Amino acid sequence: MRNSVSVLIGGSAGQGIASIETLLTKGFKRAGFYTFSTKEFMSRVRGGSNTTLIRVSKYPVNAPVFGVDIFVPLDTDSYYYAQERITKETFLIAKKGDFECDCTLYDHDVPALAKSIGSPIVSNTIAAALVFGLLGCDIGILKEIVSELYQDEMLEMNLKALDIGAQLAENNGNCRYCIEPNLSGASANDLFLSGTEGIGFGAIAGGCNFICSYPMSPSTGVLTFLAKQSQNFAICVEQAEDEIAAFQMGMGAWYGGGRAITTTSGGGFALMGEGMSLSGITETPMVVYLAQRPGPATGLPTRTEQGDLELAIYSGHGEFPRIVLAPGDPKECFDLARRAFELADLYQVPVIVLSDQYLADSYSHVERFDIDLKQPVHHIVKTDVDYKRYSLSNDGISPRGIPGFGEGFVLVDSDEHTEEGLITESMSVRNEQNGKRLKKRELIRNDAIVPEGDGEGDIVIVGWGSTKHIIKEALEKIKDTDIASIHFSWVFPLSETQLSVLRRAKQIISVENNATGQFAKMLNLHNIVIHTQILKSDGLPFFADELSEKIAAVLKEIR
Repeated sequence: MRNSVSVLIGGSAGQGIASIETLLTKGFKRAGFYTFSTKEFMSRVRGGSNTTLIRVSKYPVNAPVFGVDIFVPLDTDSYYYAQERITKETFLIAKKGDFECDCTLYDHDVPALAKSIGSPIVSNTIAAALVFGLLGCDIGILKEIVSELYQDEMLEMNLKALDIGAQLAENNGNCRYCIEPNLSGASANDLFLSGTEGIGFGAIAGGCNFICSYPMSPSTGVLTFLAKQSQNFAICVEQAEDEIAAFQMGMGAWYGGGRAITTTSGGGFALMGEGMSLSGITETPMVVYLAQRPGPATGLPTRTEQGDLELAIYSGHGEFPRIVLAPGDPKECFDLARRAFELADLYQVPVIVLSDQYLADSYSHVERFDIDLKQPVHHIVKTDVDYKRYSLSNDGISPRGIPGFGEGFVLVDSDEHTEEGLITESMSVRNEQNGKRLKKRELIRNDAIVPEGDGEGDIVIVGWGSTKHIIKEALEKIKDTDIASIHFSWVFPLSETQLSVLRRAKQIISVENNATGQFAKMLNLHNIVIHTQILKSDGLPFFADELSEKIAAVLKEIR
């Protein structure tokens, strides 16, 4: 019996890779296993070579691996694209003669079998049933799911496809890759969420009632998610003509008392720089979901990278406070998206939630969590006739009024302004207002989330955002008690409370999905010495098994 199995499905766009992912992940979850899935795909409407990795385990699993136990290539291109991941132990399901590999080949022409029952489109369903049987699972579970997904002729054809796949598994002895059950483990009540869904639900919990975006991969999923939920939660949805308009419309919603978010990726966020600066000087809250992908320019538009941290921190001209959050899993996506609205409202600053393609498109088990049913707190005051939008205060936070709520006139301006909001060129007033805005930085730092730590060793692996569980599993494979890990989800501004644990480390190894170590540079600004960097920027996330080897090699060098 095994503890976990990795299944790789490959094919071109249009071959139903997403359908087989849905069928298998739903099926494994109902069968009582922990499941994780992630995908990587080319920027194609049709064709290209795409893969979906599904991991099934008796233990919680939340990271991708490079090694493959079962590989189902639905076309020849996907085989050659993923060839490096195939080993002697890989079980390849394909027609003999189509491929040459030093692996275990299960000789079956799945597309031909699909044609025999009506359409090659159900090749994915046959493959799903075969994989399900190889792991010793009850095919009846998949039949239940197919009955929920399809109707009429497609239902009948898919049920036939399931029977063919189940028979193939039986012919191979079934249970070739059986996983030892863990009856007290994965619960049917667990959530199975992607990073995209975590952000969407978090925005709803944070009181979001307006989203305005220009579609840009990989952020568009949050836009479509909130659009689907708009009727249930009274969310106004607008697809803007460009990213500049999307940001400004969101600020308009906040100015009027709403809670808005805009979604984008690096290229779109670059266009929002002027809006960021406008948010800074007018002290109008704004929430941005920035889902990273490799640049420069269009780069690799459907792949992943942690390359926009510095863009998020330094975007917008002039000096003004902002907050940058970087969740590491779907639960953190929920928590931090929700908190982003609270922080933006409280401190009257822009808040950026940094994700990436890998995290956005990956699904994993999340224990069902309690949601506070209290309505979000709105830090809005009822104005009087003497209301001053930018009145000076000891903590830098001026009372925020909105038009129509009270007797006061709510005046905001992009020029430097007086306490009333009137344009000024007075140097003394400039110093007062600029100083007032910057005062908020200390309050914000005091609110910073302390990074999660695991282990007591004096060699520390530090990561941020989506590398969280990849680092965790990599260290579990190494099993070295001298190593600890630190995960940052609040990445800017950094506080001494966050950094104190790093100051005690003898050796710090940073892991980042970019080419220049952007977070390491941030730590260096705070006199945190990074001794070694492990970087990756090829458009793919780190793999847990790959990363464990890299960390082991570094440890060998420094000891």
